[in-house]
Amino acid sequence: MRSSFLSESPCDEQHIHGFNPQSWLQVERGKLPKSSYSPSSIESLIKIAEPPVVPLYKPLDYVEVLSRIHEELEQCAPSERPGLYLIQSQVFRGLGEAKLRQRSLHSAWRCTTTVHEKIVFGAWLRYEKWGEDIISDVLASCRKCCKEFGPLDVASEMPEGDFEILGSCDIGTSSKVSPVVTFQIRDGKVTCNRCKIASLSIPFWSMLNGPFTESQLDLVDLSENGISLEGMRAVSEFSCTYSLEDLPLETLLEILVFANTFCCDRLKDACDRKLASFVSSRQDAVELMALAFEENAPVLAASCLQVFLQELPDCLNDEHVVSLFLSATEQQQCIMVGHASFLLYCLLSEVAMNIDPRTEATVCLSEKLVQLAVTPTQKQIAFHQLGCIRLLRKEYNEAEHQFSVAFSAGHVYSIAGLARIAGIRGRKGLAYEKLSSVITSSVPLGWMYMERSLYSEGDKKLGDLDKATELDPTLTYPYMYRAASLMRKKDARLALEEINRLLGFKLALECLELRICLYLALEDYKSAICDIHAILTLSPEYRMLEGRVAASKIGTLLGAHVEQWNTAECWLQLYERWSSVDDIGSLSVIYRMLESDAAKGVLYFRQSLLLLRLNCPEAAMRSLQLARQHAATEHERLVYEGWLLYDTGHCEEALQKAEESISIQRSFEAFFLKAYVLADSGVDPSYSATVISLLEDALKCPSDRLRKGQALNNLGGVYVDCEKLDAAADCYTSALKIRHTRAHQGLARVHFLRNNRDAAYEEMTKLIEKAKNNASAYEKRSEYCEREQTMTDLQIVTQLDPLRVYPYRYRAAVLMDSHKEKEALAELTRAIAFKADLHLLHLRAAFHEHIGDVPSALRDCRAALSLDPNHQEMLELQKRVNSQEP
Repeated sequence: MRSSFLSESPCDEQHIHGFNPQSWLQVERGKLPKSSYSPSSIESLIKIAEPPVVPLYKPLDYVEVLSRIHEELEQCAPSERPGLYLIQSQVFRGLGEAKLRQRSLHSAWRCTTTVHEKIVFGAWLRYEKWGEDIISDVLASCRKCCKEFGPLDVASEMPEGDFEILGSCDIGTSSKVSPVVTFQIRDGKVTCNRCKIASLSIPFWSMLNGPFTESQLDLVDLSENGISLEGMRAVSEFSCTYSLEDLPLETLLEILVFANTFCCDRLKDACDRKLASFVSSRQDAVELMALAFEENAPVLAASCLQVFLQELPDCLNDEHVVSLFLSATEQQQCIMVGHASFLLYCLLSEVAMNIDPRTEATVCLSEKLVQLAVTPTQKQIAFHQLGCIRLLRKEYNEAEHQFSVAFSAGHVYSIAGLARIAGIRGRKGLAYEKLSSVITSSVPLGWMYMERSLYSEGDKKLGDLDKATELDPTLTYPYMYRAASLMRKKDARLALEEINRLLGFKLALECLELRICLYLALEDYKSAICDIHAILTLSPEYRMLEGRVAASKIGTLLGAHVEQWNTAECWLQLYERWSSVDDIGSLSVIYRMLESDAAKGVLYFRQSLLLLRLNCPEAAMRSLQLARQHAATEHERLVYEGWLLYDTGHCEEALQKAEESISIQRSFEAFFLKAYVLADSGVDPSYSATVISLLEDALKCPSDRLRKGQALNNLGGVYVDCEKLDAAADCYTSALKIRHTRAHQGLARVHFLRNNRDAAYEEMTKLIEKAKNNASAYEKRSEYCEREQTMTDLQIVTQLDPLRVYPYRYRAAVLMDSHKEKEALAELTRAIAFKADLHLLHLRAAFHEHIGDVPSALRDCRAALSLDPNHQEMLELQKRVNSQEP
């Protein structure tokens, strides 16, 4: 979805009218004079797309919204909780908090009160984990089945109906009516117990016992009622036993129609449940869903729905499935998904957008969502989403209407869509005014200034962009625009500094692409190809220059202009970059090595470690899967499976894999895996001795210095925890001898614990000087110096990585100690505006409690508990604050 909303340009490599990568590469060959570079050529190379209006729920004050949801969850009926968790998940989605969003969906799934909700939320969670099917296979090899979001037995999960048994079966000895009745079915006959059959429904009771001709007859002709002899026999048997035997599909379909015709609710329910077992494929589901709609068979319909949703996203490429969802009337939706229609179409429209937001199917599914929206929040979500899709399709009148409704319902972010349409129509002044009005009438946020900058020029534009970065440093467009502007002014050094400010803490592909363009303009092909490799590692199909050129093609062109390395040289280069904590440089070297015949399993594993350090978990998971796929030996494959299990929360099974690997071959990686999992999951102090022993075993096994340095560093950490400082210092020193740079941090801790703060400070200074990415080093060094230097270091941390929360908390605490309550609260509030963090909210809640602002303290407590409902200190603070509420 990201790339779809970033660009509207066609992806056609045969019609590249702007920048031609080959022309930039000719300079080194001497075929183009350097004077051929002109401002216009740089302009064509460095073109910044406007930031997309994203189809996300972005409330003005997410803390207030989360707090309100949490309060409602504490007080509402159980049936209302799944819907509240859905809205909570939408808030987290808008904040870019994927893990928190998944946890909200999981909470919704856990507290569902209907089968339909469980089917939809289960499918949603399964879709969120799409691409991780390998985990199920690996778990199966541990003799553990991953059934959490697998298919339900819908028939057994659906609640039984309360069916009334009509009449009495005591006809009496004086009655002239026979106790049996025979039904003629064309050439055959079925004899039934009259009272038993009559008890199936009011129509049957009236027909067989009422003032009708049939009530006096012993033979009733049902030949024209569409049921076969076999079907009627099954009905007769059911009237006595209230159960249906296993019957062919055609017979069950006859009985279902028959039950509907004669209003036999109990028979219909039994038949509906039997039919559900026949839904085993998408084709079955398509055919049987139509019948379920026609005959009002909710169990069958839910079973068909489950098959569709278990196959997301593929099923939305099936026009028959899409047609069923789009043509479903209100009554048919109720048959299919009960009262969870908004939930269903929320899921379907999101998946459709991820496939292609421009298709007619995406529009129609979003229109369905709009029709189903009832509450103000639902309307904000649905109308804004449809507005974004219409905007992308250049359907400006419709988009304007959708954004207007969303804005009127309270979704202030939709003003960005309204302003964008005004700008497209040439009314930039109106667009500017709309955003100015929002800025002055509410607490201003970064996106407001960023959007307003699109409708001004010069210093006014740059002023808005600077303000946007001040309020929300995670927004990428301001950095990109400033960098491009500096490059157009031929200030390449400042342009690179500007884009590096963002890439230092946020690995955004579009920013890497811009930096590549800057490097190309500077003829720095070595740095350019490094970033190309990083992009291709994160997104192998990525396309550059507004989608016109595959990144891999530019990489191929650049490859001819950089020095080629043999395998030994690659390992030396990797060692150099890894030691200097140059993660992107390390990714590039590994990418080069993977293009050769090197052992790919080991390289993909190293790649996954780097991606985790760069906070790219999805790409890391993909690399780890490739490591498993390319493992050279059985014991190596088991190690990678262990890491896959550990990274997805299956610690016990990860240990099992490590032990299996060790039983085949004692290897560094197997011992390291076992030690790592035990150290992370063990609460028993005795685990420390085991971890030490395992790491010592690992160090005895063959491995390269990169991994041995990591093992020594980890071993030092365990020794510190055991208060064995001499042993810890030896480990860290040994790690530093083989250039494991991060060991400086461990050695600094040892110095500090020995009451030598100056030595700790000096040790961290060495790390800062060596590491390319050093925000964490500055943060750690701040613990070993006086307050003034601490404040300086933490200010540098915030400049390097504004997402690190400790500096805000420290500065706020200092201000609070100085009785500057407003300034302390402001320091926390500015970070909370762009970073949903439990510790920030916890501290602000405590500050509010301290100054007697109970409502604000409660708000922050509830919002923090939305991030972690089981956080003990937050629960205690909330309890204490609650007791103060009047």
